Amino acid sequence: QVQLVESGGGLVQAGGSLRLSCAASGRTSSIYRMGWFRQAPGKEREFVAGISRNGGRTYYADSVKGRFTISRDNAKNSVYLQMNSLKPEDTAVYYCAADFSASTSAVTSRINDYANWGQGTQVTVSS
Repeated sequence: QVQLVESGGGLVQAGGSLRLSCAASGRTSSIYRMGWFRQAPGKEREFVAGISRNGGRTYYADSVKGRFTISRDNAKNSVYLQMNSLKPEDTAVYYCAADFSASTSAVTSRINDYANWGQGTQVTVSS
């Protein structure tokens, strides 16, 4: 098991930027592929971005491609989500998730693949 704690959320104007962090504890995070998901009020949780164990592969939802960047620092057991050019429709609770993976290069966007979740951090983008 790995414990995940997100931070970095807040209120920002449209066009602004935020950087979310996810700190992992327990089992070393380097054995997990990681992902960011979000859930807006009244909507289902959706995939935002994913990264492989070694950080060499990333995958993004079309809605954030070109604006968001996922990265990781296995030495710090941390994953990050840099969010630029934020839009009001990016408003949601953002969740970090981890999935144990034997492969160092695999990425997944499937929510059911992730067994470990953080509590979430609120991101609000005002127009």
